[in-house]
Amino acid sequence: MRAIDLPAAHTFALQLAAEPAVQMPTVQMPGGALPEEQLPDSAPSVEGDDGTSAAPSRPYRPDAIGILARAAGYSDAERWWEDAVEHRHSDPVERFAALTDAIAEIRAADDRPAHHPDVVENNRREASMRRLLRAALREGHARIAVVCGAFHAPALVPADFPPVSADNKVLAGLPKTKVAVTWVPWTSGRLSLASGYGAGVTAPGWYQHLFTHWMGQDPGTQVSTTWLVRVARALRLENLDASTASVVDASRMANALAAVRGRPSPGLAELDDAAQAVLCDGSALPLALVHRELNVGLELGSVPDSAPTVPLAADLAATQRRLRWKPSALEEVLTLDLRKPAQLARSVLLHRLALLGVDWGIPTETGRTLGTFKEAWTLQWKPELAIAVVEASRYGTTVAAAAAACVSETAREDGSLASLGELLEYCLLADLPEGLDAVVAVLAERTALQQDVAPLLQTIAPLARTCRYGNVRGVDVTGVRKILDTTVVRACVGLPTACAGLDDEAAAQMRRAVDSAQQGLSLVPDLPLDDWHRALAAVAGSDVIHGSVAGRATRLLLDAGLVETGEVAARLSRRLSIAAPAREAAAWLDGLVSGDATLLIYDPRLLQLVDGWVAGVDEDIFADVLPLLRRTFSAFSQPERREIGEQVSRLGGTVHAGSDETLDFAAAGPAVRTMARYLGWDVVA
Repeated sequence: MRAIDLPAAHTFALQLAAEPAVQMPTVQMPGGALPEEQLPDSAPSVEGDDGTSAAPSRPYRPDAIGILARAAGYSDAERWWEDAVEHRHSDPVERFAALTDAIAEIRAADDRPAHHPDVVENNRREASMRRLLRAALREGHARIAVVCGAFHAPALVPADFPPVSADNKVLAGLPKTKVAVTWVPWTSGRLSLASGYGAGVTAPGWYQHLFTHWMGQDPGTQVSTTWLVRVARALRLENLDASTASVVDASRMANALAAVRGRPSPGLAELDDAAQAVLCDGSALPLALVHRELNVGLELGSVPDSAPTVPLAADLAATQRRLRWKPSALEEVLTLDLRKPAQLARSVLLHRLALLGVDWGIPTETGRTLGTFKEAWTLQWKPELAIAVVEASRYGTTVAAAAAACVSETAREDGSLASLGELLEYCLLADLPEGLDAVVAVLAERTALQQDVAPLLQTIAPLARTCRYGNVRGVDVTGVRKILDTTVVRACVGLPTACAGLDDEAAAQMRRAVDSAQQGLSLVPDLPLDDWHRALAAVAGSDVIHGSVAGRATRLLLDAGLVETGEVAARLSRRLSIAAPAREAAAWLDGLVSGDATLLIYDPRLLQLVDGWVAGVDEDIFADVLPLLRRTFSAFSQPERREIGEQVSRLGGTVHAGSDETLDFAAAGPAVRTMARYLGWDVVA
């Protein structure tokens, strides 16, 4: 078997040189024939001499199959190809000869100029094909089968070959570029038109079935029956009824439909219609459940061990064999128990591949808490992942070495402390001690030069997680712990100053950074927190710091037991006083209570202060404060909000201070009676 198309070294070089000027589109070949023969009826617009765009009056290339289909009275070129080629019992040599003659007539009527980009491209490709065909004939091969697009067939008949000198002239002086080639496995999904493959077909699984079960048999008894049996089996796997008698009836209906429609045998359209009518009770939904499995297919090809490949791909294949883990084109959700060595090794492999950009597995959620000893992944092997492995081979010859080198390069190029902190965690999950050392070295340098407090705060959490869980996995985290201690000290020193003069957006960012740092610090039990608490106290006690940040600092101190509830109530009263602007008061309240409603539920003093402040907000500014309050309370769960409402209803029921209005029951009468009617109560005037 030999590849006879124009070598990729020339094709890529011509593309890099922007020649030809108009790139030939990739399109579908009806009936599963090979590339680029069914071209669109419209061409890309071209630019006229005056700079305006104009559409050509004829297509980019004659649609040979479409022309033959229309001549036979078909509106669908793919259906004509099925009837004329796929479903015929005649000698295929005679069919191909007839097709070649017909397309030769279409090519002869093509009046495009010789410099047309598509003509130039075809001449080069066909000259390359003829050169290798001549070489095979000189070697004495008498029976040669050429697999090509039907449009090229007339140019590959030996009796009609042009002189050798003409082909050599076409191929002379073509540019070349360095190309690395390897084999990658195919999948049925990749051959489908929906994948974006221009020469793909709508149903690769159907054509594979047609090829496998044809065997010279009557398609009415062999192909259609076996296909409907597969449909019934797939429906049963989806817990849907599909009896043997229904399969027989569906087969008869498919044959009847083919006869009514004038087709030589049932095609996929007839089989789908029959299956929907008989097996699915007229509903298209059950058939859609099995469409991907049957019409497209889930097959995944393989590449022999002798095929040329990069060392990284060989190491990956060896690792998969050692783990007894065969890639599959079928998407599946896999849960790994990290307490088991074999499953931990699988987790490590997936994390290393993710660092290399080979997304065989994607972390997923299963709808329940798995704990720290379990992981859930969505697995699906795609052909393009083999290309990603080739691209990643520049980092190393093994998966571990390549992942470590990739992490080192990423750490050197990425200046974000948050990204470096995430890289530390990835190195931990992927069991890459060398990568961890490289990231630690870069992180130590970057943190020493970092002046902004917010990035330092955001780095604390990933560093703390690495220190906490690195020891569990047996990884030496001494260097990480030194960076963590230094980062905490520097963040604590700069926190009060960094929190001054913040606008709303900057305050929200700082508050998220403070929460992240607090979460990280809570993971390391032996970390001294005195400096951190002093920094929070300085922020909480300042009246010039944005209320959102000051309120959050007060809450963290309260949770740590460093301030009493009475003191918090006093601060709340001062912050919610009439002298304080309403928006700043709402921001401070949001920082204090957001995320946890315990304070308001179990401390009636705080709740009464909040209730009184809300009632006393001036009507002119209440509309501005209301979104902030809604955002604060919407974060609480429904039971928490209901409990707060019940607590407010028991605060005393008196009219709030500051309001001179009394309840006018006479004026409220119409509203009460209307609401009573809505509730279905009898209304008494």
